Amino acid sequence: MLSRRWRVISLGILLAFIGAVLPVAGMAWMSRQIATAKELDELDTFARRALLRATTTFQDAKKVLDAIEVSGFESCSLQHIEQMRALTMSISSIEEIGFFDGGMLKCTSWGEIAQQIHKQPGDYVTKDGMDVTMRLRPIASRGSEVTALYQGKHNALVLPSRFTDIVANDISVALYADGDKLLSSLNGPDLPFANLHLATAGRGMGEEYLFVTAKQEDMTAVVTRSRSGLRSKITDELAVFLPVGTFIALFIVGVVIWLSRKRLSPHAELEIAVRNKEFIVYYQPIVELETGICIGAEVLVRWKRPDGSLVRPDLFIPLAEETGLIKPITDQVVAAVVADLNVILAKDRTLHIAINLCAEDVETGRAVEVIDECLKATGIRKEQIWLEATERGFVNVEAARVTLKQARDMGHSVAIDDFGTGYSSLQYLQGLPLDALKIDKSFIDTIGRNTATSTVILHIIQMAKSLGLFLVAEGVESQLQADYLTEHGVDFGQGWLFSKPLPADEFIAYHRNSKTTSGEAPEIIQVAR
Repeated sequence: MLSRRWRVISLGILLAFIGAVLPVAGMAWMSRQIATAKELDELDTFARRALLRATTTFQDAKKVLDAIEVSGFESCSLQHIEQMRALTMSISSIEEIGFFDGGMLKCTSWGEIAQQIHKQPGDYVTKDGMDVTMRLRPIASRGSEVTALYQGKHNALVLPSRFTDIVANDISVALYADGDKLLSSLNGPDLPFANLHLATAGRGMGEEYLFVTAKQEDMTAVVTRSRSGLRSKITDELAVFLPVGTFIALFIVGVVIWLSRKRLSPHAELEIAVRNKEFIVYYQPIVELETGICIGAEVLVRWKRPDGSLVRPDLFIPLAEETGLIKPITDQVVAAVVADLNVILAKDRTLHIAINLCAEDVETGRAVEVIDECLKATGIRKEQIWLEATERGFVNVEAARVTLKQARDMGHSVAIDDFGTGYSSLQYLQGLPLDALKIDKSFIDTIGRNTATSTVILHIIQMAKSLGLFLVAEGVESQLQADYLTEHGVDFGQGWLFSKPLPADEFIAYHRNSKTTSGEAPEIIQVAR
C-alpha cells in the first residue's frame, strides 16, 4: 500500500511540477512567438514600402523622360533647357535631366555643356526599357553620386537614397535590382548578411538580426532590425500572457492536488483494486472434529497489491461494505471459487465451500442470484455452496428472512457467522431459516480458562442443538479446545490447529490427504427443510 501511495505522491508531484511549469513556459514561448511575429510583420510592411517607393521613383522618371522626348523643342534651345528644368523641379526625386547627341552630353537642366562628357554604359535595362547606370558621379553639376536612367536621348539623374526614401528609424533596408545589384540602402544595413538572404523571399531570425526579404518584379528588398529590441517587445507581451499562464498553472496544480488526494483516499484505493481485480481467495479448511476429515472450507478474501503484499480483510471489508464496493468484491470471490474448485467440487459431492454474504446481499438477495448464475455452466451443485451471514446482516430481519429462505429453497445451506458478536440475535434465531451456527473465536478462546464467560459457549451449544442447527467452531488453535468441542457435540471446527488459510492448490492437496489418512468423508449434513 505504501509503495502505491508513494507512486501516486511521486506522480502527483511530477504532474504538479509539469502543470506549473508548462503553462508559464508556454505563455513565455507564446509571448516570444507573438513578439517575433509582430516584428517580422512590421519588417514586411517596411519592405513593401521600400519596394513601392523604388517603383514609384522609376515610374516618375519614366514619365519625365517620355514627356521630354516628345517635346519637339530644338535641341538645347532655351525652351528645351527650360522644359528640362521645369520637369526636374516638378519631380522631387529627380536631381537633373540631360540631353545626349551622338553619345555626348550636350546640355542639362542646368544649361549647355561645354565639356565633352560621354554617355556611360548601362548596368542593366528595366522591364520598360530604361537603361540604368548605377554609381554615377555627374561631371557637369559636380553633385553627389547618382543613378542615371536613360530613355531615348535624355537621362534623369536620381540620388540612390530616393529609391528608399521612407521613414524607418532603427530598420535597415538593402534594395537590389536586376538580381544582386545594390541599388540603394537605408540606415547602414549589414550587406554581407543581406546578401545571404537575397536569393529567396522569406522571413526569419539570425543570430543578430530579424529579417524579411520581399521581391517585386526585378527588385528585391532585404529589411533587417537588430534583435536587441526584441526583448522589450517580449516583455510587453509577457505582461499580457504571463497572468493567463499563471492562472492556468494554478488551476492545473489545483486539479492535480485534488486528483492526488482523491486517489490517495482509502475509498479511491479500493476502487482501483476492484477495477484491477486485485482480490484473491484463500480457503480455511473446515474439519469434522470426530474424524479429522476436511469436509469443506470457508472462503476468505485477500487484497493482493501489485507489489505482492496482502491486505487483511478487517482493513478493507468494513470500508467496502460502507461504500458499496463489497458487491463487486463478492462477485470476484464467487468467480474465483468456480475457477479454482470446479473440478474437485464436481468430482467430490461431499465437499462444500462456504461463502460469506455482506449485509446488503443478505437484505437484497443479489448475491444468491449471482451465485446461481455462476453455477449454471459448472458441475457444482448448489448444495455444495454454503452461504454465511454475520449478525450485521440481520438488521432488516424480514428482508433477511426472505433472502435466506430463497437460498435454502434453491438448495444452499445457510449459516450464521461470528455468532454472539453482533446484535442480540438470539431472539431472531427461531424465526430465521438457518442450518448452522458458527461459534465465534472469542468464545472458543475461553475454553479451559475458567473465566466468567467460559460457560457461555455451553449455552450457545445447547441453544443450537435445541433449534436443530449443526455447529462449526471458529478459531480452534489447541487440542484442548478440539477435545472440549468434540466432547460437547460440536460437529465441525476450523482454525490453525488444523490448517492456516490455503491457496486453492494447497487446499485441494490438504483435503485429499485428510481423506487418505482418515478414510472417506461423510455426506454433508443437511437439515430437514
